[in-house]
Amino acid sequence: MSQHPPSPPLIDSDDLVLRAYRDADVSDLLRAFDDDLIRRWNPGPLTEPEVVEWMRGRNDWSDRGHCSWAVSDPAGALLGSVSFHKVNWEQRDCEVGYWVAPWARGRRVAARSVRLALSYVFGPMQMHRVYLFHAVENPGSCNVARDAGFRLEGELKQSYKYPEGYRDEHLHAILASERSLIA
Repeated sequence: MSQHPPSPPLIDSDDLVLRAYRDADVSDLLRAFDDDLIRRWNPGPLTEPEVVEWMRGRNDWSDRGHCSWAVSDPAGALLGSVSFHKVNWEQRDCEVGYWVAPWARGRRVAARSVRLALSYVFGPMQMHRVYLFHAVENPGSCNVARDAGFRLEGELKQSYKYPEGYRDEHLHAILASERSLIA
């Protein structure tokens, strides 16, 4: 049986840390969720009570339906988020989502955090396939997917309703057997 703890395990590299959300993250999360790009592509909660509840949900893995981490630097400063959701234990696949705070952009934080998290998803969780969707009009997310080792599988017409309406999306995926390509 694959490993799936009730809360996020700590995963770190030289300059990135995947960890649980902390009370100290609330103000940074409020600032991040107020960012135009995050609101456009990955909207989140906008009030302190909503952020606290959002963090609680991201830190609670007990339903086995997701695994989510805060992305920080080694000193603990919040840089972004990476989450695997729609975990299908029978099919051994899941979807990944990510965002980067405005103050951390331009440093490849998203791609590096996705790659770091894949070591857990393909390792202890024993997933077979991870996929992601992003709006075609979001080239930054397409670059993240490619940089993290995902291959473009196709384009879906008006497949998701964003705040501004339905958008065409790209579908990218990576298999566990391709893990060595991202190491």
